[in-house]
Amino acid sequence: MRLLLSLMFVFLGSFGAEAQTVTKEKVTAALPKLRELARQVVARGEVPGLSIGIVYRDEVVFVEGYGVRETGQAETVSADTVFQLASVSKPLAATVVAALVSDGVVTWDTRIRDLDPDFALPDAYPTAQVTIRDLLSHRSGLAANAGNDIEDLGFSREEILKRVRYTKPGGSFRASYAYSNFGFTAGAIAATRPTGKGWEALAEEKVYRPLGMQSTSSRARDFLLQPNRSSLHVRVDGKWTPLVKRNADAQSPAGGASSNARDMAQWLRLELGNGRYAGRPIIKEAALEQTRQPTIVRSTDPKTGMTGFYGMGWNVDFRDRGVEWSHAGAFSAGARTLVHMLPAEKLGIVILSNAFPTGVPEGLAATFLDEVYAGKPSRDWIAHWNGIYDESFGAGAQKQAMAPYASPPAMPSPSMPLQAYTGFYSNDYVGDIRVTESGGTLSVALGPAGKRFTLKHFNRDLFLYAPFAESPGWMVGVTFLIGPDGRASQITLENLDGDGMGTLKRTRGR
Repeated sequence: MRLLLSLMFVFLGSFGAEAQTVTKEKVTAALPKLRELARQVVARGEVPGLSIGIVYRDEVVFVEGYGVRETGQAETVSADTVFQLASVSKPLAATVVAALVSDGVVTWDTRIRDLDPDFALPDAYPTAQVTIRDLLSHRSGLAANAGNDIEDLGFSREEILKRVRYTKPGGSFRASYAYSNFGFTAGAIAATRPTGKGWEALAEEKVYRPLGMQSTSSRARDFLLQPNRSSLHVRVDGKWTPLVKRNADAQSPAGGASSNARDMAQWLRLELGNGRYAGRPIIKEAALEQTRQPTIVRSTDPKTGMTGFYGMGWNVDFRDRGVEWSHAGAFSAGARTLVHMLPAEKLGIVILSNAFPTGVPEGLAATFLDEVYAGKPSRDWIAHWNGIYDESFGAGAQKQAMAPYASPPAMPSPSMPLQAYTGFYSNDYVGDIRVTESGGTLSVALGPAGKRFTLKHFNRDLFLYAPFAESPGWMVGVTFLIGPDGRASQITLENLDGDGMGTLKRTRGR
């Protein structure tokens, strides 16, 4: 399974200060400290660039940018620089669906089969009963990785949503939480079907345009047309590098939006205003508040024992400071984002950055809230959150994942004649792939566009390849099973086998 795809990291951890009333004076006093910390973070090279927006009691009190849009280039980040939001697209999308519920187009409990009779989950009963609420709260039973891996192969949104039925369930329907990009996408797309309009157009009509979010879009092409946009960065030899681009149109509601801090601050005003913006109602409160109601248990903090919940597009947590709504986002290709709100205090912060992995957004937000409540941070939150991300996604984690292939066997067994492996293989989920030989080297072509990867022999019928563009040194296994006729009867691609769908049977010869 691909370790790093459109994340979702849960904003966990308790804060050092006891709950107390927030005031304008306390917020104002914390802002210069946040500004200086953001400057230091960029100066230390912890991210190339970032942008921050803060709203307090329906007023945008802070919106600034720091660093550069792309390393090696002169253009700086401002409050108007557009970033890819990754999974912060989810709470934004929940707002769009809430607008449809507000208009009476659907309800949160409308069954998907009544909107899209062709959609199916792996099991029959959830397929018949699953609702918009189930899919947007990640309690449909769909496996977390379902669809993620074949999105990388270039399949369309429609084709991916068709193929998730062939995956294995990731949990019990309405009893298990499994964070699913394409489950969320399926629910949001289904909600639009009665309108006859596309997701991207409805997001503009219902939320972006009414809030004046002129630089916000749910289309990758719109992001690429922005003159003031940020590149994605990953670490290569210890340096932040703009290595690849990321088109997330297939999962647009779950991870494909782009925006800037100035626009996102207007959305925070709508959320903290419970559907009202600039004094006028945009979305009915009854529809919007459902997105922030605890719907499924998300996690239990091993240190504090506190239970975290998920609503629809929102993490919902109950802490000393009261209820908190949050969501994080990440692309392994190089994005980190965060939104965090304290609704009782009408205080919200959004942080957009252009690098992965990094815990800078969580660290900045936690430090700011400590400053507001206690006048000083209770710990070095930047170091704390960087440590969490490094442990889970950094070079060490990648090295551990590659450990089985770090060194070839001392005396590797030779492969079969390469023609034994060539041919076509298929399953319902991955589709058709082809293994070919040229000049004594095997390669495999995957997906609708036939993306080609070289196979490097490791031992007997085990080969390696590098499927992750953002991590070109990350090798995963490709194993052939030899049949009684001396030819491979099946192939298993390790990175596509997280839910058991990476094994494909031979369909014909070369």
